Parts: sequence; structure tokens; C-alpha cells
Amino acid sequence: MSEHKSTEPSKTTHFGFKTVNEHEKEKLVAGVFHSVAAKYDVMNDLMSFGVHRAWKRYTIEMSGVRTGHRVLDIAGGTGDLSFAFSRRVGPTGKVVLADINESMLKVGRDRLADRGVAGNLDVVQANAEVLPFPDDEFNVVTIAFGLRNVTHKDVALKEMLRVLKPGGRLLVLEFSKPTNDLLSKAYDTYSFKALPVMGKLVTQDADSYQYLAESIRKHPDQDTLQQMMYDAGFERVTYHNLTGGIVALHRGVKA
Repeated sequence: MSEHKSTEPSKTTHFGFKTVNEHEKEKLVAGVFHSVAAKYDVMNDLMSFGVHRAWKRYTIEMSGVRTGHRVLDIAGGTGDLSFAFSRRVGPTGKVVLADINESMLKVGRDRLADRGVAGNLDVVQANAEVLPFPDDEFNVVTIAFGLRNVTHKDVALKEMLRVLKPGGRLLVLEFSKPTNDLLSKAYDTYSFKALPVMGKLVTQDADSYQYLAESIRKHPDQDTLQQMMYDAGFERVTYHNLTGGIVALHRGVKA
């Protein structure tokens, strides 16, 4: 009697505009950020003309983080938000900088050490879909420019809800959909023409910034992400468009 072999096809997902097997995406995304980690902050300033700093300041203000809070900064990369949060929570609070990518974490850890951050901050390599933290652990969870790289966004959102304390807040800062047609067309031209050229000049890697432009287009729009957060169990979900909807900040609360 011959052995039965499963004919179930491998599940696929998108990596930018390409279709890949789900198990491949994590490795491909890791390769992107390993390639650009050393110049990540320089490229952020160039790509956004420095405006990403204002987007992050707005996120920090909307978070409501205060002294003694516990904060999880998912996909925290080079540590911009973690640094600001560590100053806000003070010595009685705790900030966890989490990222799936080892290269990004190393850059973040070194930057934070250079800036004198120590006692109230931990650095953890973690997958947003399987967070290594107990239930009801954090007052605030943030994920800035990271959700679009997650394969199963619904799973990750439920994990973020799980680790929040009741009454805790999730803030998702992410590229989104421009609200004006003219701005959208100009943004498309900039994204697909200028970004890969910048990436090649600064990081010797045009492909990673081509992926960046493509991954933004595949990310759910504002209303879709709002509904996804409701579906995951969040309440009072709102969003605020920034820079004409090029970026949006979504905010949800755990009951």
C-alpha cells in the first residue's frame, strides 16, 4: 500500500508585489533590514525630509505614556520611540524594545547605550505574531512602520491585545493611503522612481527600497486596518491621517 502524501498547497503571501510562500517571507524581510540597518536612520531622514520625526513625536504624545508605565515598542528597530518612552516612564517604569531582526536590534542597542539609556529598558528579539510576554503586561504597545512587514497581521494584533493591560492602548504608526488624488500620484512617482535611486546611492541597495514602496501599496488602507483592530478585539479604534494620509496613526484600547 503506497504512502499517502498531502497535496495541500503551501500557503502564499505577498512580499511587495511578489507572491511567495509564507515561510519564505520572514527570511526575505529579514534580508531587507539586515541590508539597510546601518544606514536606516539616514535613509529615514532623506526619504521623509525629516518629517518622520514629527510623526513619531505625535505618536508619543497620543500614547499617554507617563511615569511608571510599562511600554512595548514592537519593530522598534533603531530605538527612536524607545528612547523617548524611557525618558517618560522614568526609573519606576519599563520599556521593552522588540524587533524580529537581529541587525536592527544591534544598531538600536548601540544607539541607546550611546545616549545613556540603561536601567529601565530591555532589548528583546521577538516575532510580533508570537510575543514572549505574559498576558496583561503593558500599559502601552506601539508598532511604528512595522505592521506592513508582518505576514499574519490579524494574529499579531491579537497578540498585542493579549499583552496589554485592561485599559491599555495600542498605537500603530504606518504608511497608508493618501486622501488626495494629486498627492497620491506624486507620491507614487516619488516612491517608485526616487526611493530605489536613494537606496542605491546611500545603502548600495535599490531592491530593498523597491520593496519598501511595494509593501506600502499592499498594506491595508485606513478603514480596513481600523476594522482589523476591531476584529482583533480592540475598542474605541480611531485613526488620524498625517501628511495627507501618506501616514496614519491608528489607536485602539483594550477593554
